[in-house]
Amino acid sequence: MQAFQVHAFDAPPALTDVPVPRPGPGEVALRIAACGVNFADMLMAQGKYQDTPALPFTLGMEVCGTVAALGPGVTAPAIGTRVSVFGGQGGMAQVAVYDAARCRPVPDAMPDTVAAGFQVAYGTSHLALSHRARLQPGDTLLVLGAAGGVGLTAVEIGHAMGARVIAVARGADKLAVARAAGADHMLDSDAGDLKAQLKALCADIGGVDVVYDPVGGDAFKAALSVCNREARVVIIGFASGEVPQILANLLLVKNITVIGFYWGGYLTFAPQVLSDSLAELMDWYAQGRLRPHIGAVLPLDRANEALAHLADRTATGKIVIVP
Repeated sequence: MQAFQVHAFDAPPALTDVPVPRPGPGEVALRIAACGVNFADMLMAQGKYQDTPALPFTLGMEVCGTVAALGPGVTAPAIGTRVSVFGGQGGMAQVAVYDAARCRPVPDAMPDTVAAGFQVAYGTSHLALSHRARLQPGDTLLVLGAAGGVGLTAVEIGHAMGARVIAVARGADKLAVARAAGADHMLDSDAGDLKAQLKALCADIGGVDVVYDPVGGDAFKAALSVCNREARVVIIGFASGEVPQILANLLLVKNITVIGFYWGGYLTFAPQVLSDSLAELMDWYAQGRLRPHIGAVLPLDRANEALAHLADRTATGKIVIVP
């Protein structure tokens, strides 16, 4: 079969012919229907992600597929069951093997492309906003990178939780996507001094109670300048490439809390918290409260193109690979 693999961190990933994997004890083999692409995949390909596997490895953190074979001792999910899995790697392939305990049944009404890109983006935003930031109805939520894979879900979930949402993204097209997801106010990060734009807006509507930041860099600094007292700033990632340095005196004066958040970490120290969050999100989807935005669906032989869209920040919503 074919798999999109990283063989060296100084060379692009490439399609590679590999043996079809067989499930071991406690595992299942999935025939992959779709694989969500995440910013972490790009970092893994460069050897810069905190959980980068040993070389060589197959990219693809989350998938939707059909159970094709069971390993020894496994009785469920049954062969033929459609499931989604966050496996951390292996998804950009025709077949992949995963721990059976990580497989989650997919509702019939949820398309493969949606299910493949649902767990990381929606799970990240929901757990970050509800569990870590304790977002409340009536809070003002500032979302940086608001048209990206996780940022757009933060806009949508923040709106669903009753917050007033300020979306920051690059250009009118991306801001239109954020508006459709529920943003109340839109700011173009390419339209001049972001700090000045935020201060002008907040002079009219009041400051910010929660910041959702997958960008870092100067955007983080600008967001910190408009935080209300006891604001919560959730650090999701650093798409700008710059890890900001925090001036602790600003935190002290306004009693601001800066919160680190890594969704995948909950699999190891609090898996039930993650499972409960995903169960609630599935309920929201079934109720029609969530409308996932798929920005592009690409075949496996165009996976490098998908990574390039993430690198140059031209993607909106989720990019999905269909092998």
